[in-house]
Amino acid sequence: MAASLQAAATLMPTKLGVSSRSRRSSQCVSKSFGIEQSSARLTCSLQTDLKDLALKCVEATKIAGFALATSALVVSGASAEGVPKRLTFDEIQSKTYMEVKGSGTANQCPTIEGGAGSFNFKAGKYTMKKLCLEPTSFTVKAEGVSKNSAPDFQKTKLMTRLTYTLDEIEGPFEVSSDGTVKFEEKDGIDYAAVTVQLPGGERVPFLFTVKQLVASGKPESFGGPFLVPSYRGSSFLDPKGRGGSTGYDNAVALPAGGRGDEEELQKENVKNTAALSGNITLSVTDSKPDSGELIGVFESIQPSDTDLGAKVPKDVKIQGVWYAQLEQ
Repeated sequence: MAASLQAAATLMPTKLGVSSRSRRSSQCVSKSFGIEQSSARLTCSLQTDLKDLALKCVEATKIAGFALATSALVVSGASAEGVPKRLTFDEIQSKTYMEVKGSGTANQCPTIEGGAGSFNFKAGKYTMKKLCLEPTSFTVKAEGVSKNSAPDFQKTKLMTRLTYTLDEIEGPFEVSSDGTVKFEEKDGIDYAAVTVQLPGGERVPFLFTVKQLVASGKPESFGGPFLVPSYRGSSFLDPKGRGGSTGYDNAVALPAGGRGDEEELQKENVKNTAALSGNITLSVTDSKPDSGELIGVFESIQPSDTDLGAKVPKDVKIQGVWYAQLEQ
Protein backbone atom coordinates (compact mmCIF):
# COMPACT_ATOMS: atom_id res chain seq x y z
CA MET A 1 0.00 0.00 0.00
CA ALA A 2 2.85 2.38 0.89
CA ALA A 3 4.71 1.52 -2.31
CA SER A 4 1.65 2.23 -4.41
CA LEU A 5 1.12 5.54 -2.64
CA GLN A 6 4.78 6.39 -3.22
CA ALA A 7 4.47 5.55 -6.90
CA ALA A 8 1.32 7.56 -7.23
CA ALA A 9 2.86 10.47 -5.39
CA THR A 10 6.00 10.54 -7.58
CA LEU A 11 5.70 12.32 -10.89
CA MET A 12 8.21 11.06 -13.49
CA PRO A 13 8.35 13.44 -16.47
CA THR A 14 10.50 11.08 -18.60
CA LYS A 15 7.86 8.35 -18.50
CA LEU A 16 5.04 10.77 -19.07
CA GLY A 17 6.80 12.27 -22.05
CA VAL A 18 6.96 15.81 -20.71
CA SER A 19 9.18 18.17 -22.70
CA SER A 20 12.24 19.86 -21.27
CA ARG A 21 10.47 23.21 -21.44
CA SER A 22 7.68 21.87 -19.27
CA ARG A 23 10.24 20.45 -16.88
CA ARG A 24 11.92 23.85 -16.58
CA SER A 25 8.60 25.53 -15.89
CA SER A 26 7.77 22.92 -13.27
CA GLN A 27 11.16 23.48 -11.66
CA CYS A 28 10.45 27.19 -11.43
CA VAL A 29 7.06 26.53 -9.91
CA SER A 30 8.57 24.04 -7.49
CA LYS A 31 11.21 26.51 -6.38
CA SER A 32 8.65 29.23 -5.90
CA PHE A 33 6.67 26.93 -3.57
CA GLY A 34 9.77 25.67 -1.77
CA ILE A 35 9.65 22.13 -3.21
CA GLU A 36 13.01 20.51 -3.90
CA GLN A 37 13.56 18.40 -7.02
CA SER A 38 16.05 15.66 -7.53
CA SER A 39 17.08 14.06 -10.85
CA ALA A 40 14.36 15.85 -12.83
CA ARG A 41 11.65 14.37 -10.65
CA LEU A 42 8.96 16.16 -8.70
CA THR A 43 8.61 14.04 -5.59
CA CYS A 44 5.84 14.96 -3.18
CA SER A 45 6.07 13.01 0.03
CA LEU A 46 2.33 12.60 0.59
CA GLN A 47 2.52 9.34 2.47
CA THR A 48 3.10 10.91 5.88
CA ASP A 49 0.69 13.76 5.18
CA LEU A 50 -2.04 11.34 4.10
CA LYS A 51 -1.57 9.28 7.26
CA ASP A 52 -1.81 12.39 9.46
CA LEU A 53 -4.87 13.55 7.56
CA ALA A 54 -6.52 10.15 7.92
CA LEU A 55 -5.85 10.09 11.68
CA LYS A 56 -7.28 13.60 12.06
CA CYS A 57 -10.38 12.60 10.10
CA VAL A 58 -10.90 9.56 12.31
CA GLU A 59 -10.53 11.65 15.47
CA ALA A 60 -12.92 14.30 14.12
CA THR A 61 -15.43 11.60 13.24
CA LYS A 62 -15.25 10.16 16.75
CA ILE A 63 -15.73 13.60 18.32
CA ALA A 64 -18.66 14.39 16.03
CA GLY A 65 -20.28 11.04 16.78
CA PHE A 66 -19.90 11.56 20.53
CA ALA A 67 -21.37 15.06 20.25
CA LEU A 68 -24.34 13.77 18.29
CA ALA A 69 -24.95 10.97 20.79
CA THR A 70 -24.72 13.40 23.71
CA SER A 71 -27.09 15.89 22.09
CA ALA A 72 -29.52 13.07 21.31
CA LEU A 73 -29.49 12.00 24.96
CA VAL A 74 -30.03 15.57 26.12
CA VAL A 75 -32.92 16.10 23.70
CA SER A 76 -34.53 12.79 24.58
CA GLY A 77 -34.17 13.56 28.28
CA ALA A 78 -35.60 17.05 27.90
CA SER A 79 -38.56 15.92 25.83
CA ALA A 80 -39.29 12.78 27.81
CA GLU A 81 -42.75 12.93 29.31
CA GLY A 82 -42.40 9.81 31.41
CA VAL A 83 -43.17 10.28 35.10
CA PRO A 84 -40.49 8.89 37.44
CA LYS A 85 -41.40 6.19 39.92
CA ARG A 86 -42.97 7.58 43.08
CA LEU A 87 -40.68 6.90 46.05
CA THR A 88 -41.28 6.62 49.78
CA PHE A 89 -40.06 9.29 52.18
CA ASP A 90 -37.10 7.15 53.33
CA GLU A 91 -36.12 6.37 49.74
CA ILE A 92 -36.06 10.06 48.86
CA GLN A 93 -33.96 10.87 51.93
CA SER A 94 -31.42 8.21 50.93
CA LYS A 95 -30.87 9.82 47.51
CA THR A 96 -27.97 12.16 46.86
CA TYR A 97 -28.39 15.58 45.30
CA MET A 98 -27.04 14.41 41.95
CA GLU A 99 -29.42 11.44 41.93
CA VAL A 100 -32.42 13.69 42.50
CA LYS A 101 -31.30 16.52 40.21
CA GLY A 102 -33.16 16.52 36.90
CA SER A 103 -35.12 13.35 37.69
CA GLY A 104 -38.44 15.02 38.59
CA THR A 105 -38.44 13.44 42.05
CA ALA A 106 -38.04 16.82 43.78
CA ASN A 107 -41.45 17.86 42.44
CA GLN A 108 -43.18 14.68 43.65
CA CYS A 109 -44.82 13.94 46.98
CA PRO A 110 -43.71 10.72 48.69
CA THR A 111 -45.89 7.64 48.92
CA ILE A 112 -46.20 4.87 51.52
CA GLU A 113 -45.93 1.10 51.29
CA GLY A 114 -47.71 -1.42 53.49
CA GLY A 115 -50.36 0.98 54.75
CA ALA A 116 -53.60 0.20 56.54
CA GLY A 117 -55.72 1.20 53.55
CA SER A 118 -57.67 3.91 55.39
CA PHE A 119 -57.33 6.50 58.16
CA ASN A 120 -56.32 4.53 61.25
CA PHE A 121 -55.20 7.01 63.92
CA LYS A 122 -56.50 7.21 67.48
CA ALA A 123 -58.31 10.26 68.83
CA GLY A 124 -56.01 12.96 70.13
CA LYS A 125 -54.01 16.03 69.23
CA TYR A 126 -51.25 15.75 66.67
CA THR A 127 -48.96 18.00 64.69
CA MET A 128 -49.10 17.56 60.95
CA LYS A 129 -45.68 18.02 59.37
CA LYS A 130 -44.19 17.75 55.90
CA LEU A 131 -47.58 18.19 54.24
CA CYS A 132 -46.95 18.01 50.50
CA LEU A 133 -49.49 18.95 47.82
CA GLU A 134 -48.63 17.85 44.28
CA PRO A 135 -51.00 18.96 41.49
CA THR A 136 -51.60 16.49 38.67
CA SER A 137 -54.28 18.43 36.78
CA PHE A 138 -55.06 22.10 36.12
CA THR A 139 -58.37 23.13 34.57
CA VAL A 140 -59.71 26.67 34.11
CA LYS A 141 -63.36 27.70 33.85
CA ALA A 142 -63.69 29.64 30.62
CA GLU A 143 -65.75 29.86 27.47
CA GLY A 144 -65.12 27.18 24.89
CA VAL A 145 -63.44 27.73 21.55
CA SER A 146 -66.68 27.11 19.67
CA LYS A 147 -69.36 29.80 19.52
CA ASN A 148 -72.20 29.95 22.05
CA SER A 149 -70.53 27.35 24.27
CA ALA A 150 -71.23 27.67 27.99
CA PRO A 151 -68.30 28.33 30.35
CA ASP A 152 -66.83 25.09 31.61
CA PHE A 153 -63.60 23.80 33.12
CA GLN A 154 -61.20 23.28 30.23
CA LYS A 155 -57.97 21.34 30.12
CA THR A 156 -54.85 23.48 30.00
CA LYS A 157 -51.21 23.24 29.06
CA LEU A 158 -48.73 23.83 31.86
CA MET A 159 -46.32 26.67 31.05
CA THR A 160 -44.41 26.54 34.34
CA ARG A 161 -41.43 24.33 35.11
CA LEU A 162 -41.64 21.55 37.69
CA THR A 163 -41.74 23.96 40.64
CA TYR A 164 -45.44 24.01 41.49
CA THR A 165 -45.57 21.49 44.38
CA LEU A 166 -46.19 22.81 47.90
CA ASP A 167 -44.10 21.21 50.64
CA GLU A 168 -43.02 21.31 54.29
CA ILE A 169 -46.43 22.64 55.38
CA GLU A 170 -47.28 22.09 59.04
CA GLY A 171 -49.87 22.91 61.66
CA PRO A 172 -52.01 21.42 64.46
CA PHE A 173 -54.08 18.36 63.56
CA GLU A 174 -56.82 17.04 65.84
CA VAL A 175 -58.71 13.75 65.72
CA SER A 176 -61.99 13.87 67.65
CA SER A 177 -63.67 10.96 69.39
CA ASP A 178 -66.44 10.94 66.77
CA GLY A 179 -63.89 10.35 64.01
CA THR A 180 -63.79 13.86 62.57
CA VAL A 181 -60.51 15.65 61.97
CA LYS A 182 -59.41 19.29 61.90
CA PHE A 183 -56.26 20.86 60.48
CA GLU A 184 -55.00 24.45 60.58
CA GLU A 185 -52.18 25.53 58.29
CA LYS A 186 -49.51 27.58 60.06
CA ASP A 187 -46.22 27.47 58.14
CA GLY A 188 -44.34 26.02 55.19
CA ILE A 189 -43.85 26.51 51.46
CA ASP A 190 -47.54 27.24 51.02
CA TYR A 191 -47.69 29.06 47.67
CA ALA A 192 -46.31 28.66 44.15
CA ALA A 193 -46.72 30.85 41.06
CA VAL A 194 -48.14 28.84 38.15
CA THR A 195 -49.16 29.75 34.60
CA VAL A 196 -51.31 27.59 32.32
CA GLN A 197 -52.53 28.07 28.76
CA LEU A 198 -56.08 27.56 27.53
CA PRO A 199 -56.83 25.82 24.20
CA GLY A 200 -57.45 29.22 22.58
CA GLY A 201 -53.97 30.44 23.53
CA GLU A 202 -54.89 32.63 26.51
CA ARG A 203 -52.48 32.27 29.41
CA VAL A 204 -53.85 32.26 32.94
CA PRO A 205 -51.44 32.97 35.82
CA PHE A 206 -52.44 32.17 39.39
CA LEU A 207 -50.94 31.61 42.82
CA PHE A 208 -51.43 27.99 43.89
CA THR A 209 -51.71 28.20 47.66
CA VAL A 210 -53.33 26.93 50.87
CA LYS A 211 -52.44 29.86 53.13
CA GLN A 212 -54.34 29.95 56.44
CA LEU A 213 -56.25 26.79 55.54
CA VAL A 214 -58.75 25.54 58.12
CA ALA A 215 -59.96 22.09 57.06
CA SER A 216 -62.39 19.89 58.97
CA GLY A 217 -64.64 16.89 58.38
CA LYS A 218 -64.36 13.14 58.03
CA PRO A 219 -61.00 11.70 56.93
CA GLU A 220 -62.65 10.55 53.70
CA SER A 221 -63.55 14.16 52.86
CA PHE A 222 -62.37 17.10 54.94
CA GLY A 223 -61.67 20.61 53.75
CA GLY A 224 -62.32 24.29 54.12
CA PRO A 225 -61.44 27.81 52.95
CA PHE A 226 -58.00 29.32 52.54
CA LEU A 227 -56.51 32.69 51.63
CA VAL A 228 -55.36 33.50 48.09
CA PRO A 229 -52.95 36.47 48.16
CA SER A 230 -52.56 38.81 45.22
CA TYR A 231 -50.41 37.40 42.43
CA ARG A 232 -48.51 40.72 42.31
CA GLY A 233 -47.38 42.74 45.30
CA SER A 234 -48.21 46.38 45.98
CA SER A 235 -44.73 47.49 44.88
CA PHE A 236 -45.09 45.92 41.42
CA LEU A 237 -45.08 48.49 38.61
CA ASP A 238 -47.05 47.96 35.43
CA PRO A 239 -45.63 48.97 32.00
CA LYS A 240 -46.84 52.54 32.57
CA GLY A 241 -45.14 52.87 35.95
CA ARG A 242 -48.27 52.54 38.10
CA GLY A 243 -48.19 50.60 41.35
CA GLY A 244 -50.08 50.10 44.58
CA SER A 245 -47.60 51.58 47.04
CA THR A 246 -45.12 53.17 44.60
CA GLY A 247 -44.97 54.62 41.11
CA TYR A 248 -47.43 56.98 39.44
CA ASP A 249 -50.93 57.42 40.81
CA ASN A 250 -52.33 57.31 37.30
CA ALA A 251 -51.05 57.30 33.75
CA VAL A 252 -54.35 57.75 31.91
CA ALA A 253 -56.22 61.02 32.36
CA LEU A 254 -59.81 60.65 33.48
CA PRO A 255 -62.20 62.18 30.92
CA ALA A 256 -64.19 65.27 31.85
CA GLY A 257 -67.54 63.63 32.47
CA GLY A 258 -69.99 61.76 30.34
CA ARG A 259 -67.63 59.27 28.74
CA GLY A 260 -68.88 56.31 30.73
CA ASP A 261 -65.51 54.56 30.94
CA GLU A 262 -64.32 56.06 34.22
CA GLU A 263 -64.69 52.71 35.95
CA GLU A 264 -62.49 50.91 33.43
CA LEU A 265 -59.81 53.58 33.66
CA GLN A 266 -59.99 53.51 37.44
CA LYS A 267 -59.29 49.77 37.45
CA GLU A 268 -56.08 50.41 35.53
CA ASN A 269 -55.01 53.39 37.62
CA VAL A 270 -55.96 52.21 41.11
CA LYS A 271 -54.14 48.99 41.95
CA ASN A 272 -55.94 46.48 44.16
CA THR A 273 -53.87 43.93 46.09
CA ALA A 274 -56.70 42.57 48.24
CA ALA A 275 -56.59 38.83 48.92
CA LEU A 276 -59.29 36.48 47.68
CA SER A 277 -60.38 33.06 48.96
CA GLY A 278 -60.46 29.50 47.72
CA ASN A 279 -61.68 26.13 48.93
CA ILE A 280 -60.01 22.73 49.08
CA THR A 281 -61.21 19.21 49.85
CA LEU A 282 -58.79 16.49 50.96
CA SER A 283 -59.36 12.75 51.22
CA VAL A 284 -57.24 10.13 52.99
CA THR A 285 -56.64 7.05 50.84
CA ASP A 286 -54.02 5.24 52.93
CA SER A 287 -52.23 5.58 56.26
CA LYS A 288 -49.38 4.01 58.19
CA PRO A 289 -49.86 4.60 61.95
CA ASP A 290 -46.51 3.11 63.02
CA SER A 291 -44.62 5.78 61.03
CA GLY A 292 -47.37 8.43 61.23
CA GLU A 293 -47.64 8.79 57.46
CA LEU A 294 -50.72 9.71 55.43
CA ILE A 295 -51.42 9.94 51.72
CA GLY A 296 -54.49 10.99 49.78
CA VAL A 297 -55.96 13.07 46.98
CA PHE A 298 -57.26 16.64 46.91
CA GLU A 299 -59.32 19.01 44.79
CA SER A 300 -58.99 22.77 45.10
CA ILE A 301 -60.90 25.61 43.43
CA GLN A 302 -59.41 29.08 43.64
CA PRO A 303 -59.36 32.35 41.66
CA SER A 304 -56.68 33.26 39.16
CA ASP A 305 -54.68 36.48 38.93
CA THR A 306 -56.66 39.74 38.66
CA ASP A 307 -53.79 41.87 37.31
CA LEU A 308 -54.03 44.01 40.45
CA GLY A 309 -57.77 44.46 40.09
CA ALA A 310 -57.88 45.21 36.36
CA LYS A 311 -59.28 41.81 35.31
CA VAL A 312 -62.03 39.50 36.49
CA PRO A 313 -60.47 36.36 38.00
CA LYS A 314 -61.16 32.93 36.52
CA ASP A 315 -61.92 29.82 38.56
CA VAL A 316 -59.02 27.37 38.57
CA LYS A 317 -59.59 23.75 39.57
CA ILE A 318 -56.50 21.92 40.82
CA GLN A 319 -56.49 18.17 41.44
CA GLY A 320 -53.63 16.12 42.78
CA VAL A 321 -52.15 13.95 45.51
CA TRP A 322 -50.85 14.78 48.97
CA TYR A 323 -48.62 13.34 51.70
CA ALA A 324 -48.16 14.20 55.38
CA GLN A 325 -46.74 12.97 58.68
CA LEU A 326 -48.50 13.09 62.06
CA GLU A 327 -46.60 13.45 65.32
CA GLN A 328 -47.99 13.56 68.86
